[in-house]
Amino acid sequence: MGRKILVVNGPNLNFLGKRNPLIYGYDSYEDLLKLIAEQAESRGLEAECFQSNYEGAIIDRLQQAAEEKIDGVIINPGALTHYSYAIYDCLLDIPMPKIEVHLTDIYNREAFRRNSVTSPACNAMIMRLGMDGYIAAMDKLIEIWGEEE
Repeated sequence: MGRKILVVNGPNLNFLGKRNPLIYGYDSYEDLLKLIAEQAESRGLEAECFQSNYEGAIIDRLQQAAEEKIDGVIINPGALTHYSYAIYDCLLDIPMPKIEVHLTDIYNREAFRRNSVTSPACNAMIMRLGMDGYIAAMDKLIEIWGEEE
């Protein structure tokens, strides 16, 4: 395998397929994990997925990724997107490229969802592609790595 990526999913993403499927879709979190694994492998990447409903656990895993010298991070902070300056600070402090992903268009949701405090600490944000946003994020990481060489 080539480069290693960490895919971090925040609160409630483990409830995909059960949680408001008209907004988030009918595919389950297990479907997402399968999609990520298949698409990473087809790109020669090794993907590890991590999900937590706890802000501190997400920060701990991101810091650990820096210690492990993970090559890139894809993060969907869930609702933490809108207020977690702690995750923002952590993302700033870890050296690898980071792509923020959202299943929906956060700019066309409730007012409190229209702001991402975490995205300025990332290289790019991808949204409104549903689960395919994770695939687009992998491709963006590959593009960023190519620019670094």
